[in-house]
Amino acid sequence: MNRPAAFGPDHPHPLSTMKTELVWEGKYDAYGNRRPIKLPASPLPLQRIETIDEPRDRSRSQGLLWEPESAHRDDFRNLLIWGDNKLALAALLEQFRGKIDLIYIDPPFDVGADFTMQVQLGGEGEALQKEQSILEAVAYRDTWGKGTDSFIHMINERFILMRELLKDNGIIYVHMGWGISHYIKLILDEIFGSHNFINQIIWKRQTAHSDIGQGSKHLGRIHDIIFLYSKGNNFTWNMQYQPYSNEYIKTFYKYVEPETGRRYRLSDLTAPGGATKGNPYYEFLGITRFWRFKKEKMEELYQRGRIVQIKPGTVPSQKRYLDEMPGVPVQDLWFDINPVQPQSFERVGYNTQKPEGLIERILKLCTLDEDLVADFFCGSGTTMAVAEKLGRRWIGVDLGRYAIHVSRKRLIQVQRELHTTGKPYRSFDVYNLGRYERQWWQLDRLKGADSEHRRLVLQFYQAAPLDNPPHPLLHGKKHGAFVHVDQIDSIFAFDELKTAAEAARSAGGRELHCLAWEFEMELAAKKQAIEAETGLTVRLKYIPREIMEPNRTACQFFEAGYLEARAIKKGKKVDVELLRFTPALAEAPEAEMSALRERAIKSPFDFIDFWAVDFDWRDNKPFEHHWQDFRTRKDRSLKTRTDLGWEYDHQGPHRICIKVIDVFGVDTTTIIAV
Repeated sequence: MNRPAAFGPDHPHPLSTMKTELVWEGKYDAYGNRRPIKLPASPLPLQRIETIDEPRDRSRSQGLLWEPESAHRDDFRNLLIWGDNKLALAALLEQFRGKIDLIYIDPPFDVGADFTMQVQLGGEGEALQKEQSILEAVAYRDTWGKGTDSFIHMINERFILMRELLKDNGIIYVHMGWGISHYIKLILDEIFGSHNFINQIIWKRQTAHSDIGQGSKHLGRIHDIIFLYSKGNNFTWNMQYQPYSNEYIKTFYKYVEPETGRRYRLSDLTAPGGATKGNPYYEFLGITRFWRFKKEKMEELYQRGRIVQIKPGTVPSQKRYLDEMPGVPVQDLWFDINPVQPQSFERVGYNTQKPEGLIERILKLCTLDEDLVADFFCGSGTTMAVAEKLGRRWIGVDLGRYAIHVSRKRLIQVQRELHTTGKPYRSFDVYNLGRYERQWWQLDRLKGADSEHRRLVLQFYQAAPLDNPPHPLLHGKKHGAFVHVDQIDSIFAFDELKTAAEAARSAGGRELHCLAWEFEMELAAKKQAIEAETGLTVRLKYIPREIMEPNRTACQFFEAGYLEARAIKKGKKVDVELLRFTPALAEAPEAEMSALRERAIKSPFDFIDFWAVDFDWRDNKPFEHHWQDFRTRKDRSLKTRTDLGWEYDHQGPHRICIKVIDVFGVDTTTIIAV
């Protein structure tokens, strides 16, 4: 009987040859092979859905002279992308591989937190709770499926793609909480190399915190961690400085010039190391020493009054003025940047909003004018707002509809402020992955089956599928209502609605729910004619993109809003007035739904947070923001009529597209002819 050889130098145990690494469920397959990142065979194309240059459009409409060479920094248009950042990263590789100078990310690291948000309603800014069912909030809890393992797997895949986008001398900042940072450090070491680790920055995000009153047994947790890595050695580094403390100034800059009032200190002019360091040796003001400067330089400084000899025979000193010193070089403990305060001017009401001062320090440290900055968990848009103010180009990506809405408003405001003060800025475009993302999800997860797509949508909608449907367009039933589920890559149009409604009436139905990814513009208004003709109650509900998330078990379906507007013509000039609006009430708290529905009937415009007009809209063209108005935390007023006086430069007919975005970030669009 042959016994296996004992482990030893000639037959090492497998564990003895393993390298140090972090292993999590999902990193390796059943055969021990590293799992590749699962991506579409070819990158999904980004679809440009909006183009925004508010000052240019305002000037154009008012007939003012527009000089793009002084208004715009260059022809580069910044990108704001709504969608899964893994797919967006893959889509960006084709154009931006190796072109991004700096990445800052603040991913969802606080697993278990409650990210219900407060939004403001109406002109008085009444607070309203926004449910945490939006996709970006889900990431903070358990939607990634398997806790820490799933989070680590998610962030690891994105780090790999981000590294591909960085320049060879690029920099990445990763903002993490204390509870998971130790795992993330190991992943960053593996992907970027431990030799490219630069700093672990401690940011004191609040002055004090203690839940000892609730019986906790731990010290106050008041800091976040920011990891700083480079991709190569030749990265940009512009040291930043903090002001000296009053105590430091009193101690070290204790002398004051009577004639100027300037504070100064006296510093040593002798040279440590003497001859071994190659320092010059000579006599100066009666004192022979090794000196820091050559004799010619010393004479020059003396003539300028920058060298002081307190009394004959003493060693002279150099006079250093406080107002010429840059301050204390920034260290890796950042205690001087406060979080966004409730009454702060920059506050936009987004729970995870980071202070602009934090991002400003990061960008000034490691970027130059015109550098390209990216944030793939962009949230409220702080990174992009600061980048725009500092003259950097930017790319922002987020999963959440509400995050994109908040960022859009904020960046338009930055455009306005820069233009008003005579400073250049860049235009930006809003993109999404649209139906391509859904198609990839269908092929990857649902194996391309339309029937599986309908089954899954009905399951999320909690409707029973029909085994023997009376018509091909009727797929399920819920509380007595027939349910139609539209195809994954189509826009639900009037003709299909009419056919489905007639089928539901013929089958004895009294209510029809139509679930679709996209609805034809104005369909919410047209459905009233269908209801009058058939006697049915028709509900148009969007299929939420959250159902595409792995391990998702429930989500909200919200009804398409209704919008009515009219064109007002005065001579050759045209304006638009809002007439009626019904909000979708997406992500509204269930406990307040009945009260909100009642308010939506009585005061529907209270739910409008932003609206914009494209006066020359055409099919297959991005929505162009010729005019917009929106509420801010400081100014809750909202116009219901444009004040532009748009004048067309060619004969009609023309179509005007009006887009309203409610307080939950959901948009409703309509088109009128003029």
